[in-house]
Amino acid sequence: MSSQRWCLVQFVENNRAEPSIGVLADGKVGRAPQSLSGRTLLEVFDRWEEFTPLLQNLRLSALEVVPDADLVAPLTYPRKILCAGANYYGHAQEMGTQRPDPDGEPFFFLKPPTTTVVSAHDDVRLPDDADVDWEAELAVVIGTGGRDIDERTALEHVAGYTVANDLSARGRFPRKDAVLPPFGWDWFQHKAFDGSCPLGPGIVPSWQIDDPHDLTLRLTVNGEIKQEASTADMVITVPRLIAAASRVLTLEPGDVILTGTPAGVGMPHQTFLHVGDLVVTEIDGIGRLENRMVAS
Repeated sequence: MSSQRWCLVQFVENNRAEPSIGVLADGKVGRAPQSLSGRTLLEVFDRWEEFTPLLQNLRLSALEVVPDADLVAPLTYPRKILCAGANYYGHAQEMGTQRPDPDGEPFFFLKPPTTTVVSAHDDVRLPDDADVDWEAELAVVIGTGGRDIDERTALEHVAGYTVANDLSARGRFPRKDAVLPPFGWDWFQHKAFDGSCPLGPGIVPSWQIDDPHDLTLRLTVNGEIKQEASTADMVITVPRLIAAASRVLTLEPGDVILTGTPAGVGMPHQTFLHVGDLVVTEIDGIGRLENRMVAS
């Protein structure tokens, strides 16, 4: 097995519409082994236990380099995207909330996969008058699904990790026309707009990450650092998030769990994204997103 860290990606070449599976290492894309040919990464995760030995013994030097590979979103598409809210102590503090309870139940919301997921280099169309904010996040990809997963074995269900930016339309969140106070916050308009989940560039297999709670997240807007923090600041750990989600619904292969964002979002300072802004989201050892904001 190669000691060099790599990730699974999807790419297109020669203007083909259907993506192929590749392996991204040292800035180069290698064509995945023949047994993965003709599949999507979602189909690989459907048979994750079967393909794990092949990938654990992958020889990077044996892969054909694809010089004109154009990366697309690594998952097309997850069956579910679950997002954990208020899951960093620093973020909760900057938003003026009470200190989260690490023994409490996580708060989840959903993003629709097929219309929110875009690739690491796609442009994002900003909704008009939406006050769009950024949120760098570690994303967990499920390999082996299940219901009522035990927290003690939850990491065994993880196929890998990737980078996400949970873009949020803050201006659409409060509803002045709410029929009752519980309907005063519109999570649908806030989180579900098209292109609001840049994801990628690929998925780093779980065995390459010793501890998902010892990673550095960083986000810049036009080169200015906005977020820089460790996943150690996470309130509810990855195993507990997986276990809690699986008590509500069945987790399936390829499902993605966004684990929350650290301090440094724009909302507390009323600083939002504009057309032309370049947002770079990265996690050391996982990958980097570069998304340009464009007009809708």
